[in-house]
Amino acid sequence: MKRKPMMTDPVRAATLSDVARRAGVSIATASKALNGRGDVAAGTRKRVMEAAAELAFTPNAMARGLLAGRTGTVGLLTNDLDGRFVIPILMGAEDAFGAGQINVFLCDARGDAIREQHHLRALLSRRVDGIIVVGRQTDPRPSLGQELPVPVVYAYSPSDDPRDLSLTPDNYSGGRLAVEHLLACGRRRIAHISGDPSYAAAQDRLAGARAALAAAGLDFVGEPMFAAWNEHWGRDAAAMLLERHPEVDAVFCGSDQIARGVLDTARDFGRDVPGDLAVIGYDDWELLTENARPPLTSINANLQQLGRQAAQRVFDAIDGVDVGAGTHPMPVKLVIRGSTIAHR
Repeated sequence: MKRKPMMTDPVRAATLSDVARRAGVSIATASKALNGRGDVAAGTRKRVMEAAAELAFTPNAMARGLLAGRTGTVGLLTNDLDGRFVIPILMGAEDAFGAGQINVFLCDARGDAIREQHHLRALLSRRVDGIIVVGRQTDPRPSLGQELPVPVVYAYSPSDDPRDLSLTPDNYSGGRLAVEHLLACGRRRIAHISGDPSYAAAQDRLAGARAALAAAGLDFVGEPMFAAWNEHWGRDAAAMLLERHPEVDAVFCGSDQIARGVLDTARDFGRDVPGDLAVIGYDDWELLTENARPPLTSINANLQQLGRQAAQRVFDAIDGVDVGAGTHPMPVKLVIRGSTIAHR
């Protein structure tokens, strides 16, 4: 049975969304079918091509240029290749790119804006199809601008321009998740020790934790303590905390390094973990969490998945799909170990 022509606005050209709706598929699937990607069933491809023909659909100028001039390469531009947050993001992105037979150019600007511009020009001169920009912290970073000829996705460090697409860990939810876990363990006298207060991550985690406490009709024991992201500060802060507030029964730490320091001091003070003091960290750095005494419960930022998601957004943008803009918090998860629940 022949389908009736679809009524469209006579002054508006058909869009990829129109084609997808006509063919009964998602926008991403319609894009893959039109672009000749091999992971679309033959029947689906035929249906999409027929819908495009019926609607007289033609890709926009940018999409046509991408289709005609693809090089099968993507740039990964980072400011901190040695950073332990950057590496898992890059691993996740490379996993996704490898599955699609994409070649990757990795550039480390080492925190230098001039070097970053040099690397950006080099990537564009190689005619990469897209770029992922990976930062070292979740504070906004300067945008590369809106005039680039290829799609750009920012990972971990969001762009300061809301017109860009940025994916970053949901630190607010992470802080809330940490305190909700402590509350579920029966803890009611909870303190907070974190790192540099100028970091967006520190403030977001605190806000989420406070929201969880407020929902339970509680507040922190003492004022949250801020200084540095290291074990030395964790040990010193825990000593001050336990001297001033011996009634504390749980500590939410802004990083695993701080939590390791708290565990050291808890032993010095004769406090049993997790018997009368539960401790939870953040980042789930397995080198620290698995080897802590006891093993450390922590919030995992899911960074490899964040990298894979960034790569998928680049794939979609290259295929002509509108991937949107703004900053998108990505889910984090709780990893429970012996510092909050005793092993049986």
